[in-house]
Amino acid sequence: MSVARALVSVYDKSGLADFARQLASLGVEIVSTGGTARFLREDGITVRDVSDLTGWPEMLGGRVKTLHPKVHGGILFRRADAGDRRQTAEHNIAPIDLVVVNLYPFEATAAKPDLTPVDLIENIDIGGPTMVRSAAKNFESVAAVTDPADYAAVASEIEARGEVSLATRLELARKAFALTARYDGNIATELERLSAADGSIELSQRPVLPARLHFAFTRRQELRYGENPHQRAALYVPVGSSVSGLAAARQLQGKELSYNNLMDLESALALAGEFLRPAAVIVKHNNPCGAAEQDSLAEAYAKALACDPISAFGGVMAFNRPLDAATAEEVAKLFVECIAAPGYEPAALEKFAAKKNLRLLQLPADESGGRDTAWELKRISGGVLVQEQDRHELAESDLKVVTRRSPTREEIDAMLFGWKVCKHVKSNAIVFARPGQTVGVGAGQMSRVDSVKIAILKAQLPLAGSVVASDAFFPFPDGVEEGAKAGATAVIQPGGSVRDPDVIAAADRLGLAMVFCGVRHFRH
Repeated sequence: MSVARALVSVYDKSGLADFARQLASLGVEIVSTGGTARFLREDGITVRDVSDLTGWPEMLGGRVKTLHPKVHGGILFRRADAGDRRQTAEHNIAPIDLVVVNLYPFEATAAKPDLTPVDLIENIDIGGPTMVRSAAKNFESVAAVTDPADYAAVASEIEARGEVSLATRLELARKAFALTARYDGNIATELERLSAADGSIELSQRPVLPARLHFAFTRRQELRYGENPHQRAALYVPVGSSVSGLAAARQLQGKELSYNNLMDLESALALAGEFLRPAAVIVKHNNPCGAAEQDSLAEAYAKALACDPISAFGGVMAFNRPLDAATAEEVAKLFVECIAAPGYEPAALEKFAAKKNLRLLQLPADESGGRDTAWELKRISGGVLVQEQDRHELAESDLKVVTRRSPTREEIDAMLFGWKVCKHVKSNAIVFARPGQTVGVGAGQMSRVDSVKIAILKAQLPLAGSVVASDAFFPFPDGVEEGAKAGATAVIQPGGSVRDPDVIAAADRLGLAMVFCGVRHFRH
């Protein structure tokens, strides 16, 4: 299966000139199309036009150039099949041993704000995916190269042995079909933006929840284990697009990551991403057990830890600023499973170096936490639940005072902070807070008053003067009464219960300030 001829037609020309030059130096004939051929010739590389191979010019505005038996016959020709050999010889079809193709940037084009229906349709690549699929199907004879990252390895194999190994061709075929699957899935979804009426085609915004969902993922890494050691798990990322967020984090030290580590880190980063000032978040079993936003990272960590230092033992942490030495010195005093931050000062890394099992993850340079804009998915038997992410941000102007007493400036600041944290606590969720600091967290209870009681029970700091944030309405006055008994002076909640008048009356009787925000933040 020596490589004598390569068909090259790419949109992304990264690394192409060096790859083509190396192929040419190995005696490989390069056949190419339009813009790719011009690009290679301008770099001094000898290229044969595909029209010379087929005997037909490019036509229909470039839509038809490789859709020809001389192209696909050369790609799909099975070298070991006697019938194929006879027919290709009879019709003078030259074998094509290497197909180097990547596709029009349909996804990037579809995201442009000034997109027209014509732009969307014309950026649907037909010839490219067809060649990729043909080459991938015939991997026993042909290598399909769709990723510039594979150029060097493929060239090395050809240089060393004159061919691309069968094992490599098979892996390239898998990669190629994953690419075309994702590409076609994107097209199917984006075409939902088009409507046809009165003989014309119009383009609208992308539907929030499209009629069809298509996912193509590739395994990025195997994890230490799943939720439990007897369960296997792996991290998968989208095929053919840049990796972002936690999935793109670089592990600087420590043991292999587990499923639970990543779940907790995702929760911690999502909460850390809510804050503009330096923030520290400590998560245990997918719930924050401490969070703070202060003027320095060291102060934020100290206040986050003070909320529940017992639960923080063995937890994970996220920071929205690069970790400095002073903060690292304090963190190093506690047993922690994982830390994620947008960076680490060299002195901070030195503080952690002795903790060989501590997993340190560094986020991509342009990300300091929070989530991407994709959907949230949860598997159920027989299907998948899909929803928008909860990205609602509460403004002070959204607050509606419903009690006789209005909240003070300090109480408002505490309520806005507590509300951000409450959004990331499992329902039923209750958070006691001061400005920039949690002081008690009650999570995941079947009854809201029990969540209040647990938050009080878990609190390690005085609750006098704190505020209470509730992710949904108080169905009875008892939760508010328990909070006031513990020392809370103000409450933020969505409102909307049939017993709101009773709850408000209890707050007035207890001298509390209460605001309704009109938004619920269940997290299951």
